[in-house]
Amino acid sequence: MKKLTSTDYQALAEFRFQIRKFLHLSERAGQQAGLERGQYQLMLAIKGMPAGVRPRVAELASRMQIQHHSAVELGNRLEAGGFVRRERAQQDRREVLLALTTKGERVLAELALHHHEQLRSAGPVLVAALRRVMHGDNETSEKHRRSPREKRKSIHQE
Repeated sequence: MKKLTSTDYQALAEFRFQIRKFLHLSERAGQQAGLERGQYQLMLAIKGMPAGVRPRVAELASRMQIQHHSAVELGNRLEAGGFVRRERAQQDRREVLLALTTKGERVLAELALHHHEQLRSAGPVLVAALRRVMHGDNETSEKHRRSPREKRKSIHQE
């Protein structure tokens, strides 16, 4: 088993810091829009479900990596705020799905646009932090960024 170096630990810490920084800004923007913690993520999960996957609470909880009862509570509060509604599935009337209301769609669109712009500006820093975790020092990073042709040339020269 490989032992991590202090550089590896620094890279991991920096990556987690950059993720937390983005998530903190995201949560703050949600609060300014009148949402409680986690509600924006649930709305985004509803809107961004993969094709063919219905927005059932169990699926949403899985996508958010939270407990089922926590997703139920988030859904209840969003429904009380007028952001989501519950619907019966067409195929199986026993199945309850969550859907965004017009109000939910509007708030989500505003926040998602803000977060998209935020990621476009913070993205390079996040990507650089992830590269350091994946590839270690700059020399290793450079090796991974070279084209396959450059890599073959390098192998034959060594």
